[in-house]
Amino acid sequence: MFFLAGGAAVLRAAPADTVSLGVIGAGGRGTFVMTTFQKSPQVHVGAVCDVYEPNLEKALSIAAKAQPGRAPKAYRNYKRLLEDPSIDAVLIATPEHWHAQMVLDAIAAGKDVYVEKPLCHTPEEGVALVEAEKRTRQIIQVGMQRRSYDLYLDARKIVAEGTLGAVRMVRSWWLNNYVGNGGTRSAKLDGPLDWEQWQGPAKRRVPLDPFIFRNWREMADYAGGIVADQGAHVYDGIHLLMNASYPLAVTAAAGKPHRAGYETPESVVVTAEYPEDFIATFQVNYAAMHYKSRNDQMNHLDGDKARMDIGREDCRVFREGAEETPAIERRSEKGFGWATDLHVQNFLECVRTRKTPTAPVRLGFQAAIVVQLANLSLKQGRRIRWNNKQNRVEM
Repeated sequence: MFFLAGGAAVLRAAPADTVSLGVIGAGGRGTFVMTTFQKSPQVHVGAVCDVYEPNLEKALSIAAKAQPGRAPKAYRNYKRLLEDPSIDAVLIATPEHWHAQMVLDAIAAGKDVYVEKPLCHTPEEGVALVEAEKRTRQIIQVGMQRRSYDLYLDARKIVAEGTLGAVRMVRSWWLNNYVGNGGTRSAKLDGPLDWEQWQGPAKRRVPLDPFIFRNWREMADYAGGIVADQGAHVYDGIHLLMNASYPLAVTAAAGKPHRAGYETPESVVVTAEYPEDFIATFQVNYAAMHYKSRNDQMNHLDGDKARMDIGREDCRVFREGAEETPAIERRSEKGFGWATDLHVQNFLECVRTRKTPTAPVRLGFQAAIVVQLANLSLKQGRRIRWNNKQNRVEM
């Protein structure tokens, strides 16, 4: 392992037999992915950082139980964790508004990075990250696990073989309900929170607001709402299946928010246009009935020879004239939960080999830009075009 002066991004090769992982952001998702990393015998959690004391204490306890005798260090400022020379790679699972800066700081510190999606909060952040990826030799994996999922990889082959014929439209939806799940201003914290650090690069709000902390995904300063949170996954899956590039333009429509205190809508329709001569629609409705997780999300690829239906667990192909009986059926052997395991395994393999991971920054931004353009479309009430050559939104 080595560094260069001046904070330059450099190769930091972990020892062949072990990876010391630093966790930045130890909420529900961060702690879950941390435990997924700990399934590998080559990983130990060397440090955990969080600005909310209950999350930090819980993650430290969970990590320590999985690796007796090797308790992680505790950090309350992520920059101090990045300065720790014993840490080889970091898992970034903070709120969305922190992702871009933390990735840049991590690669400057010589750390490999696994960052949860969406990769970034704005198009400008995404462009900066793509350029940084070109300059660094660090491994950066975005947490879009469909890229490593056996079901999606099999489905991609079916599409590439021409089984569906010409696909001019992909229709996707994600259904759930959070409208009736509370959301009052009486939300309380269970321990100390460094509010200033948590807000970070976002616009300052004072005093500390527990409701915002608990519901940041639906607050515009910190995230892109449910359409971005779930849409980044869905559009990345579409890009994988269709071998698509960046969108040409995006148009969106939405209802108003129906949960008290939320700033972003729960029912949104997005249409993205692609240079590969197809459009992809995504309908997210978190004011629907609750579904079992295996049934809450679906993608329909409408070809002129056949249609593919692919959700979390199953993939079916229906040929023209025989819509009642699938001609091809695929099911993941271990289910959608295994996708995260596969994605983490791919990252660790790339840390060892220095090969490009399945979800590098450029693909993470390709998914993020779709939902960012969707939110711009909602704000401006028009079709928003993306200029891929100049890396900017067309005004």
